[in-house]
Amino acid sequence: MENEESSSLIGNSAAPYINGLASSYGLATQYYAISHPSLPNYLAMTAGSTFGITSDCTTCWVGATNLADQIEAGGRSWKAYLEGMPSACFVGDAYPYMQKHNPWIYYNDIRTNAARCGAHVVPFTQLGTDLSSGSVPNYVWITPDMCNDMHDCSIATGDGWLSRQVPAILNSAAYRNGGVLVITWDEGSTNAGCCTNAAGGQIATIVISPLGRTGFQSSIAETHYSLLRTIEDSWNLPRLGGAGCACTTAMREYFR
Repeated sequence: MENEESSSLIGNSAAPYINGLASSYGLATQYYAISHPSLPNYLAMTAGSTFGITSDCTTCWVGATNLADQIEAGGRSWKAYLEGMPSACFVGDAYPYMQKHNPWIYYNDIRTNAARCGAHVVPFTQLGTDLSSGSVPNYVWITPDMCNDMHDCSIATGDGWLSRQVPAILNSAAYRNGGVLVITWDEGSTNAGCCTNAAGGQIATIVISPLGRTGFQSSIAETHYSLLRTIEDSWNLPRLGGAGCACTTAMREYFR
């Protein structure tokens, strides 16, 4: 999701579904984005670094090991589902799809490998098919379009989108069989930060899992690097960049 400070969401009557999830599952109350604008945060979440990128550039390609590389090397599967994307592995903008919200297309070893990219970076419409057929990969990335992610439309619009999409995920075998769903925002509206390497605003992050604690709020300072570290640690993968920083905490407290 996009561009909302935690304080604008939690307790806001325009977001009843989000607040219901936040009260029922795990809520990070001290979670921070890395920087501004969008793209650096997306790269941080998926490769542990902003790579010095400070804009939403569209040709600033990255040649670096990323989470997808690690997942494949570990013998697991992954797929990114992008709402509004015209076709698999599409490069460029096609509003309401915007490339800056798709980190995977920036990695050279994904974008320039047509077979790999076409199989793993796909339109969001494919998710429903994969959920119903039981072919959901081990790691799933979902980006809503520019309206449903709250970037260009209201908080209520994004809340409504989540209320339609999340139940299908929670009812799936992929989730029920020890899955985890994390709902987070790329950045907030302030420069609030923590942990020596985060200054992108304080954002809401909700952790939902049959393995998770219910009605739980964490006050531990965490960042997008914490989310990456949690995924890597759970699968015994090396920690990339900021995920390996001594200042980065894994999000273990959300789980029983």
